[in-house]
Amino acid sequence: MAESKGGRPISSSQRPTGGDKAFAAGAKKQYFRRKRVDRLSLDKIDDIDYKDVRLLSSFITERGKIIPRRISGLGARHQRQISEAIKRARAIALLPFTGTKVKEE
Repeated sequence: MAESKGGRPISSSQRPTGGDKAFAAGAKKQYFRRKRVDRLSLDKIDDIDYKDVRLLSSFITERGKIIPRRISGLGARHQRQISEAIKRARAIALLPFTGTKVKEE
């Protein structure tokens, strides 16, 4: 535990945090982040059809979850259309609600 001059513990508000240590160390490390592009805009896909299972399955994880916009890189409009199409395809059993179950022996 961090101690002050008198041997008494200091309060948590006076204790240095991780951010303080980063500034004290010197230059902050910068990371290169590639700008995600909307694949549907590049391919000029305006309307997303719920029957296009191959396209929709690329936006679903193995467990059956819809991939979020921050990971897929889609625009807000296309992400809403994709999620709506996935939900429709699930309702008529073109896509599974959950991923495939693995048997453990």
